[in-house]
Order: sequence, then structure tokens, then C-alpha cells
Amino acid sequence: MLESRIIEIDGTFLGTVILEADRQTRRFYATHDSVRAFHNHTLQGHDDVARQVARLYRRAHANARRAATAK
Repeated sequence: MLESRIIEIDGTFLGTVILEADRQTRRFYATHDSVRAFHNHTLQGHDDVARQVARLYRRAHANARRAATAK
């Protein structure tokens, strides 16, 4: 690991983007269950990973709120 960047959305720590040895590939290490589907995914740009993780987290969070209010 050469460097890493924390992904935090709405105050929730979701994981870390890790720069691989080729200095171009970034790997996402998921720590939050709502984004576990992205664990170990690799992409060429950090922003791509951050946007996709944020979208997945917010969708899961919104679905959980809807389910809670439907009861």
C-alpha cells in the first residue's frame, strides 16, 4: 500500500481507497455492511470509487428508512 484515502459519507466511515503498487489502480476496502458489495473492487480513478460507494450507501440507507417507516 502506497497511500490510502478514507471514504466517509454523512459521518459514516465506509472504507478506504488504497493506491496499488502500479500507482494507477485503486482498490476499495469496505468496512461498512451497506457497501460490502464493493469490497476489493478496483478502478483507475479515486473519484469513481467514491461516487459509486456513496451511491450504494445512500440507496441502502434510504431503503432502510423506508422499511422502518412502513412498519
